[in-house]
Amino acid sequence: MVETKSPRQEFLLLAYQSFGIVFSDLSISPLYVYKSTFSGSLRHYQNEDAVFGAFSVIFWTLTLLSLFKYVIIVLNADDNGEGGTFSLYALLCRHAKVGLLPNHQAADEELTTYHDPGYSSRNMTSSPFKVFMERHKKTKTGLLLLVLLGAALVFSIGVLTPAISVLSSIDGLQVQLQNRHTRMVVFLACLVLIGHFVLQYRGTHRVAFMFAPVVILWLLSTTGSEAMFADLGQFTAGSIKRFFGTTIIVHVAKVLAFCCIVFPCLVLQYMGQAAFLSKNFSAAPLSFHASIPELSQGKVQSPHADCLNPLRWPVLVVATLAAIVASQSVISATFSTVKQCYALGCFPRVKVVHKARWVRGQVYIPEINWVLMILSLAVTVGFRDTNRLANAYGSACMALTFVSTLLTSLVIYFVWNQSLFLALLYVLFFGSIEIIYLSSACMKIPNGGWVALMFTTVFLAIMYVWHYGSRKRYLYDLHNKVPMKWILAQGSSLGIVRVPGIGLLFTELANGVPPTFTHFLTNLPAFYQVVVFICVKTVPLPYVHHKERYLIGRIGPKSYRMYRCIVRNGYKDVPNSGDDFENDIVMSIAEFIQMEAEGFTNLDAPVDGWLAVVRTSEKFGKRLARSESDSKEESCSSSFPITGSCSKSPALQKLQSMYEQESPDLNYRPRVQFKLTDTKFKDLRVKEELLQLLEAKCAGVSYIIGHSRIKAKWNAPFLKRFVINVAYSFLRKNSRSPAVFLNIPHICLIEVGINYYL
Repeated sequence: MVETKSPRQEFLLLAYQSFGIVFSDLSISPLYVYKSTFSGSLRHYQNEDAVFGAFSVIFWTLTLLSLFKYVIIVLNADDNGEGGTFSLYALLCRHAKVGLLPNHQAADEELTTYHDPGYSSRNMTSSPFKVFMERHKKTKTGLLLLVLLGAALVFSIGVLTPAISVLSSIDGLQVQLQNRHTRMVVFLACLVLIGHFVLQYRGTHRVAFMFAPVVILWLLSTTGSEAMFADLGQFTAGSIKRFFGTTIIVHVAKVLAFCCIVFPCLVLQYMGQAAFLSKNFSAAPLSFHASIPELSQGKVQSPHADCLNPLRWPVLVVATLAAIVASQSVISATFSTVKQCYALGCFPRVKVVHKARWVRGQVYIPEINWVLMILSLAVTVGFRDTNRLANAYGSACMALTFVSTLLTSLVIYFVWNQSLFLALLYVLFFGSIEIIYLSSACMKIPNGGWVALMFTTVFLAIMYVWHYGSRKRYLYDLHNKVPMKWILAQGSSLGIVRVPGIGLLFTELANGVPPTFTHFLTNLPAFYQVVVFICVKTVPLPYVHHKERYLIGRIGPKSYRMYRCIVRNGYKDVPNSGDDFENDIVMSIAEFIQMEAEGFTNLDAPVDGWLAVVRTSEKFGKRLARSESDSKEESCSSSFPITGSCSKSPALQKLQSMYEQESPDLNYRPRVQFKLTDTKFKDLRVKEELLQLLEAKCAGVSYIIGHSRIKAKWNAPFLKRFVINVAYSFLRKNSRSPAVFLNIPHICLIEVGINYYL
């Protein structure tokens, strides 16, 4: 028997894990902030005024930016509990036509979570600024570049945070060993980083559970903490909304968590170090570890004392473990950001892993994990100093903060419907503060800040090149799609041989017939008796309910047996694959056939526009009887006592069984069979169509995907030819194929070669 957790138990479990992920943003910044502050010109001013002046700047920065900006304002701009730059972009795309996402349909706006409760289009007014943003493509491109810049900065922070956190925590060995064995510190930091990234495959769920006690101990022992607010709602928002159904409790919980725990502990830590440095200014390079009191005498020990302080060893261990925890939330945020970029067509195809036992929305991306590990090791070994790492880290963080300020101001105006004056006031107040810090960080570019600039530029270039190439290919398909007049002129047979089976032809077009289809027919004048054009697209929502995911329609008259299926995923959804996807398609089409018969009289009309959300029907799942079988032969033979015989020939069945014996992995795929229920049909043509659908499913399902070769036109500008022929082609060759992403077995895959000249 499977033991199920009550809502209270699940909520308490998520609250416990939040110490490992949400409060893992409890930063290690007290370990290196004063060291970095007094590494420049301030090292020449060894007096109390300089120390307490630095503390005053830290205090007011935490108060104005962290408390007032993030906790009180920015955390309210979540997208159904999700944070980050892409959540802000999704909010803007839903409330104004400022997005560049293809295949937007009016039916998408009818999704349950698309608009907030109480939303009404009648209350929306089109201001001149909104009209300007919606009409000009350059403004939309600029907004997308701003969002991609924020994503690139998150990636840079994902590289730098593990390096600076782990290295600064192990720096305490230099105090304990009196500045000897510096290479040992770097070597140990590299070992910790390797171990931490290797553990990522176990998932954030397991890492959060293991590291939660470390953060609690870190709070009790050092009272030093800081939160990266983009992840503060990773557990609390979704879980609290699920159990209590209100956003007020979510916001109150976040404010109390920061005001009662994070902010006081962080201020006390910086205040204590300031008091220590005012009397021991020479200890600024290692102020945190040097300020640990001597265990035997109950007083602060000089960092250059000859005797060793035994209390520093446990603090060193806890600090190292806490550094790992602090890095975990940033790594998780990087995985989430890459997943969102890929879903919105702005990142090369990568493998996204999500296991059923993990908390919803938590993913692991192997390629990104190893890239982060290699780059973190490179900057750790290359710099060997937290000062230059802090310069790079500070530059990336302040740039990301300024990007979030700009995006939040647009949310204030477009989403919250506040005045343009209030949005500008928000930018001027917080933006002016951040510009001062950003200009100061720019002065540190020669001394380490160039690393953040280099990483951000490379990541931004990768994302924009992929978006540019993908959008050009989509526009090519859109302009070269097959006219419906040509389809209707061919007749129900399409002028070709219709063979048994279902052909799932994947396309990026939400309407019309893609050129891949005609290219296939030109080279091989035969196709399957049932054709389904599949368009998998992403809508500007974090999640789409499974009942609302599939839109089913028809192409041409009924006799053509051609259907359209639009699969709508949120930018944090992990798509289904394999037989689950096939069975969902078959059941959805069967439901559409009967809904169409019940709701329309002119069934033979060439319909290519009406789409139905079939899974919201009360009768869904009751039209077909579904069961699992142990073998393929049983599935084909026993499925048709009502439907007739399977049309797959014995020779084909023998060939397939031989192939399956050579490919043992295929035997693990579930065998699902369908039968018509004892339903009385008013129109026998409906029953005939359903029988042909089930017969085609028994014969087999094939996946048809375009294998494109993309080149720029010979007379295109040099920059375009370089981007398409070199950069975009390189990214496509080194990313995963769509077949791998959809987990399509090779026995079911057909690739159609086609040339694109953009």
